[in-house]
Amino acid sequence: MRQITDVAELRELQMQVLDAIDAYCHDNNLTYFISSGTLLGAVRHGGYIPWDDDIDIYMPRESYERIRRGFNDANGRYKLIDGYNTPGYHYTFAKIVDTETILIEGEHPDRQIGIYVDIFPIDYVPEDYAQLEAIFKKKQRLDHLLIARQCPILCTKSIGGILYRLYSRLTTTRLGLLRKYDSLIKNDRQSSLVCNMTDAGPKSPKSAFRAEAIASDVDIKFENRTYKTMVGYMEYLEHTYGDYMTLPPVDKRVHHSFTAYIKNGR
Repeated sequence: MRQITDVAELRELQMQVLDAIDAYCHDNNLTYFISSGTLLGAVRHGGYIPWDDDIDIYMPRESYERIRRGFNDANGRYKLIDGYNTPGYHYTFAKIVDTETILIEGEHPDRQIGIYVDIFPIDYVPEDYAQLEAIFKKKQRLDHLLIARQCPILCTKSIGGILYRLYSRLTTTRLGLLRKYDSLIKNDRQSSLVCNMTDAGPKSPKSAFRAEAIASDVDIKFENRTYKTMVGYMEYLEHTYGDYMTLPPVDKRVHHSFTAYIKNGR
């Protein structure tokens, strides 16, 4: 096993995962968009944000469910993992991982997965702000229960954390919590607003953006490769980041903390 110390090598392996996703979506008529910091990097830097080191994509709910249930890689190298097929997986969104690598995240040293791309479903949300705010409050409570159930170290530093952990174990199973979460955020009723409603998504109802922004996809360059993003990507970036072309202060340029390895040592 060989540790990856060159960020360029890490990024190349991440983009190979994205290449596999792009090919699968093309072959199966699925829609995806590079998003979040990945999209911001593509527009502002032509690729990765210099201090960033992961890749995020959004998928409309229908495409997300199809890839979640059907993704396969002919060579067996890339695998989709989520809370339904991977015991101990504590997120409410999926990742596609490179099974020939190991990645250990700093905040979760006991968890070892491969180098990955995050896949977030995008759901329609109510146009009424009070209704949307109520959903966010319910989602926040489920977030706490999921964390309490699956991240005990984070929940034993206070009496409240201990009680949350005990309550989470008495009320339902891990899969039961995931199903409650999905039933809350999935919305087949079309509206003019959409949002990433997963546990890693934004925390404010104001983060919902116009559904017209994801009405279709367009090509976009990322590190001299061509991928897909939403047609309204500039509107999305402005809504999400404000003046997105201006660099943040140095103290806000946060790196992820992880260690990565090649299994066969090549």
